[in-house]
Amino acid sequence: MVKNSADEVIDLRQYFAVINKHKWRIALLAIVITLTTVFAVTKVTPIYRATATLLIEADQAKAVSFDDIYGLDSNRKEYYTTQFKILQSRKIAQAVVEKLDLKNNPDFIVNSSRKREVINDIKGLIPFLPKKKVSVLSGPEQEEMALQSLVGTFLGRLSIDPVRTTQLVNITFESSDPKLAALVANTVGEVYIEQNLSAQMGMTKKASGWLTTRLSDLRIRLDESELKLQQYRERENLVDVSGVVGLVSKELEQTSEQLVGARQVRNKLLSIVRVIDEYGRDDLEMLGSISEISSQDVIQNVKQTLVTVERKVSELSQRYGPKHPKMIAARAELATVNSNFNEQVRRLVTGVEKELSTSERNIEALEQELVRIKAQFQTLTAKEYEYKKLSREVETNGEIYNTFLSRSKETEVTGDFNSAVARFTDRAFRPQNPVKPNKMLIVILAFMASVGLGLVIAFVVESLNDTFKHINGTEDKLSQRLLGLLPLVRVKKKNGFLLHYFYDENGKRFAESVRTLRTNFLLTQLDKETKTIEITSSLPGEGKTTTAINFAFALAQVERTLLIDADMRKPNICKRFDLPPYHPGLANLISGTEKLNECIYLDEVSGLTIMPCGQRPPNPLELLTSPKFAHILEELKQSFDRIIIDTPPVQVVSDSLIIAKQADAVIFIVKSNDTRVGVAQNGIGKLVRVNAKIAGVVLNQVDTKKMSDSGYQGYYNDYSYGDEASS
Repeated sequence: MVKNSADEVIDLRQYFAVINKHKWRIALLAIVITLTTVFAVTKVTPIYRATATLLIEADQAKAVSFDDIYGLDSNRKEYYTTQFKILQSRKIAQAVVEKLDLKNNPDFIVNSSRKREVINDIKGLIPFLPKKKVSVLSGPEQEEMALQSLVGTFLGRLSIDPVRTTQLVNITFESSDPKLAALVANTVGEVYIEQNLSAQMGMTKKASGWLTTRLSDLRIRLDESELKLQQYRERENLVDVSGVVGLVSKELEQTSEQLVGARQVRNKLLSIVRVIDEYGRDDLEMLGSISEISSQDVIQNVKQTLVTVERKVSELSQRYGPKHPKMIAARAELATVNSNFNEQVRRLVTGVEKELSTSERNIEALEQELVRIKAQFQTLTAKEYEYKKLSREVETNGEIYNTFLSRSKETEVTGDFNSAVARFTDRAFRPQNPVKPNKMLIVILAFMASVGLGLVIAFVVESLNDTFKHINGTEDKLSQRLLGLLPLVRVKKKNGFLLHYFYDENGKRFAESVRTLRTNFLLTQLDKETKTIEITSSLPGEGKTTTAINFAFALAQVERTLLIDADMRKPNICKRFDLPPYHPGLANLISGTEKLNECIYLDEVSGLTIMPCGQRPPNPLELLTSPKFAHILEELKQSFDRIIIDTPPVQVVSDSLIIAKQADAVIFIVKSNDTRVGVAQNGIGKLVRVNAKIAGVVLNQVDTKKMSDSGYQGYYNDYSYGDEASS
C-alpha cells in the first residue's frame, strides 16, 4: 500500500496555532512560577564550599625499614584507594564531629531541625502513610543514635575527590558558615594524619612487645638445639664426619673397581679353561692354535724359532741327503724346538689353571672387603644424616633468632619515630562567595521549565479537545464537503444577535460569509432540483436557527424563499421575528385548522416568507410522519423556489430524520471549537442511515481573529470575502 506523502507532512502551522492560542496562559504560568522561584531562592540559605588538598606519601620516611611489620605496600594502586576510603570513613567523620563539637553547632542544629520539620510536614500531608512505631530508647542509646545521624549529615556534606594521575586528594566541605567549612576541611586532614600516626605507633608498640616475647622463646630453642648437637658429637666421638665419610666413600669406590677388574680376569681365564677342556690337554698342537695360548709371548718366540728351523731343514734337504750330518743336526734341532713348544704349551695350560684359582681367591677376598666397607659407609652415612639434621636445626634457630633480634633492636630504636602518611599541600581558607544556590541559574531554569510545562499542558489540553478547531480537518473527520464557515460575532449577552445583522453596515463580513455559503451550496446543486433544504445539527446551541434565518436571507435576495420552523418542540423563529406565540404555522397547516395564507408571514426587510411553528402540538412526530406534511411540501414547491426548514437537533429527537426523508438536501451545522467530533460523526451517521441527501457541512461561529493569528486566514478567505473584520 502506497502512502500519500501529503499525509506524512507535519503541518507546523497547527503547532504554532496551539501556541498562539494559549500564549497568554503559558506566559502567565511562566511568570507565576518564575516569581515563586525568585521568592523561594531568596529564602534559601547560601552554602559555602572550602577545599583542602592533601598529598598521600608514597614513600614514607623511616629510620629503618620494617614494612613487613606494618603490612604496607605504598606502590600499589589499592593503597591510594584505601587511603581515599579511609578519609571518607565514619570513624574519621565521628572524630571530627566530636573534636569540633558539631552537635552544638548552630549550622547542624538548624538544618537537622528543619529537615525533621519538612519530613513531618510531608507525612502530615499524606495521612494514609503508616505511622512508624516509636521505640523507647535509653539515654546512651539516644545519644548514640543522634551522633550517628549527625555523622551521616556530616558525610553528606563532605566529599573526597582524588586528583587524577597524582597523589593529591581534595577534601571539600560545604556549610552555611564559611569559617566552619574551612575549619572542617582542614580538621578532616589533620584527624586523618593523627589517626594514621597513632595507628603506626600502636603497631610499633605491639610489634615490639611481640618480638620481645618471641625472642625469649627462640633463645631457649636455639640453646636446646646446640646442646643436642654437642651431646651427639660426644656420644659418637665425631670430629670430622664429612672427612671420614669421604675416605670410606673413596675406599669403597676403589674396592669396587678392583673387584670388577678381578672378575673380568677370572672370566677371561674361565673362557680359556673351557676351550682347553673342550680340545683336551693331550692335543698340544690344537692347544697351541688357541688364540688365548698362541697370543702369549713365549709361544710366539717358540713359534718363530720353529719356523726358522723348519725353513733351515727345508733348505738343507734340497742340498743334502737324509743322512748328511747337517741334515741330521737340523732335524735334531727341529725336534728340540718342537719339544720346547710342547713343553711351553703344557706350562701355559698349567699356569692358566693356577691363575684361575688365584683369581677366584682374590675375588672372594675383594667381595668380603666390599661388604665390610659398605657396612661401614652406611653407619657413617646415618651418623652424618643425624649430624646434619642437628646442625640444620641449630643453623635455622640461629637465623630466626638473629632476625628477630635485629627487628627487635630496630623497633626499640625507632619506637618513637613515625612519619606522616600525608601532608597538606594547600590548606582550606574561608570562602568569600557561596557556591549554591546559583540564584540566577535557578530562576532561568525555572522560567524555561515553566514555559516548557506550559507548552506541554497546552498541547495536552489541545489534544484532549476533540472539537472542530481548524477548517482543514472538518472535511476529513466528517467525510463531508465543507460548504462554508460563518464567523463568530461577539455581541452583548443581554442584546443577543441582531435579526437583520445580515443587512447591517457592521455585518458586511458576516453577510459575505453567508452569501459565500449560498454560492457554494448552489454550485454543488447545479445538476439537481433542490428546493427543500433542511438545516440541522447534532445538539442544541450550535447556531442552526441563526444559520437557517441568514441562509434564507441570502437566498431571498435572488429567489423566492420560504423559511419553515419545523422545530415544534422548542420553536425560535416566532421569537426571533417578534411574532406572537399563537400565530398560525406549520402545525396548524398540517392539522388543517388554518389555511396557507394565514400560516405565513412576510418579512418586509428581507422579503423572506416565514412559516412559524404555530400551535405547539402534543405529538409533533405524528404530524411530521403524516402524508399531509409531504403533500404540503409538494404544494409549497409550486409557490417558492427554495424552502428552508429549521429542524431540531438529530441527537435530541428523531424529527430531523423524518424531515430529512422529505428534503432535497440537508445542511449540517457544526459549532467551531465546541461540537465534539464523535457527536458530529454520530449525528451525520444517523442522517446517512435514513438515506438523507447531505449537501455538506457549515462550520459556525469561527473565531477569525485567532485563525488569522495562527496562520489559517488563508483557509478563511477561501470561504468568505469582505472588507471589515467581524464585530
